[in-house]
Amino acid sequence: QVQLVESGGGLVQAGGSLRLSCAASGPTFTTYAMGWFRQAPGKEREFVSAISRRGSTVSYADSVKGRFTITRDNAKNTVFLQMNSLKAEDTAVYYCAADDSTWPGRGAYEYDYWGQGTQVTVSS
Repeated sequence: QVQLVESGGGLVQAGGSLRLSCAASGPTFTTYAMGWFRQAPGKEREFVSAISRRGSTVSYADSVKGRFTITRDNAKNTVFLQMNSLKAEDTAVYYCAADDSTWPGRGAYEYDYWGQGTQVTVSS
């Protein structure tokens, strides 16, 4: 079992940047594909981005493609989400998730482990 702790959220003006981090516990980080999801008030949790176990494959939601970048540092058991050109509609709680399948895809139901979330607020 893996435990996930997100950090790096905060308040930023539109057009600004934030870098989210997700630290994973345990020695088996490389057995997990990692994903980022977000949930705005009154909305369902939605896929943002995912990265494969070794970082060779990445995927993005159309709404963030070209603005967000997902990376991972397996030596540090950490996955990152660099968010640039932020928009008001990016405001949400951002969650880190892990799954031990080869490529879990974009459904939240496919991920087994979740962090507590970190708030990102973009002011317009």
